[in-house]
Amino acid sequence: MLYGTPKLEPVDEAVLGEIEEMRRDLKYRLAEPHRWDGQLRRQLQARAIQGSNSIEGYRASVEDIESIMEGEEPLEASSAVAREIAGYQQALTYIQLLARAHAFRYDVGLLHALNFMMIGHHRDKTPGVARPGGIYIRDSDTGEVVYEGPDAEEVPGLLDELVDWLNAGDLDAHSYVRAAMAHLTLVKIHPWRDGNGRMSRALQTLVLGRDQITTPEFCSIEEWLGQPRVTMEYYDVLGAVGRRRWSPHDDTLPWVRFCLRAHHMQAQRVQRRLTEAGEIWMLLEEQVDADGLHTRCVSALYEVFVNTRLRRTRYQADEGLSQGQATRDLRDLAAKGWLQPYGETKGRFYAPGPRMRRIKERFAERVTPLRDPYRSR
Repeated sequence: MLYGTPKLEPVDEAVLGEIEEMRRDLKYRLAEPHRWDGQLRRQLQARAIQGSNSIEGYRASVEDIESIMEGEEPLEASSAVAREIAGYQQALTYIQLLARAHAFRYDVGLLHALNFMMIGHHRDKTPGVARPGGIYIRDSDTGEVVYEGPDAEEVPGLLDELVDWLNAGDLDAHSYVRAAMAHLTLVKIHPWRDGNGRMSRALQTLVLGRDQITTPEFCSIEEWLGQPRVTMEYYDVLGAVGRRRWSPHDDTLPWVRFCLRAHHMQAQRVQRRLTEAGEIWMLLEEQVDADGLHTRCVSALYEVFVNTRLRRTRYQADEGLSQGQATRDLRDLAAKGWLQPYGETKGRFYAPGPRMRRIKERFAERVTPLRDPYRSR
């Protein structure tokens, strides 16, 4: 027996309707290709990876995560954190492919394989294999056991039941609801010795991707969950709904409601970024043209607008340039006051210069708070 899918109340249906409206708008806008799409997708994936891993205590900057995604050495993240990021990125990349696969079916082997991708570097934790014994989740401050997973002997049967449900259960429920329930059920089964939280969040993203809500980069709530305040709320609602031991029941609406709120808030954030991307790109094109610089330089400037630093190798790869071309472009941008170089050789990077800082400040002043869909009703 698994946790039961709840019946939504009118307020939840209304929130769900708004989420669907935002996603339809997003899908429509993404149908037309833009120069900034690739960088925006990469940024969203990096932020999802950052959010999910920060919940587990593995913290890295978006810039370092993007470097790891491209197979480069990060400037600040430790090698241990870099391994965690790389493992999660590998699993998330596979999920992006599975979301578009023509022939697909959930199975236990897939779940084990994704776990191995995430934590395969921890061979002492038997990655990709169901845990051999009990598992206890403790409060990091007090050491108190806050959750005890089901007995190891029950895990194979529970995974089989979960997979059967993923393939054929509650198909009349909305995808956002099914994805939330998949997350809750897997994290409560806690089938592996490590990586259970990240796996559950990734499974939620896969369910949404398979149902063609939108691409995984745009439907994930992992970035939202990774905010410290939201992370505490996340643990609180998991504890309240899941209770202290494996105890499936039907009173799961608070969890689904938490996830719907997260989807709504993250969708607002993504909408804002997509709108801002078009505006800033066109503004930068005008500025670059006025300065007599090559149009491709907009790519470098957009990167330092959305993040805080740019490496030459990233710009070189994005625009398909030689090392010399990329170096000259960045040198010219620095001379014009757009970029500020720091460091030398492999450690060299470019941060916003005075002209870019003024633009960032101007856009920051326009930002308005996101609307909590439940508090506004």
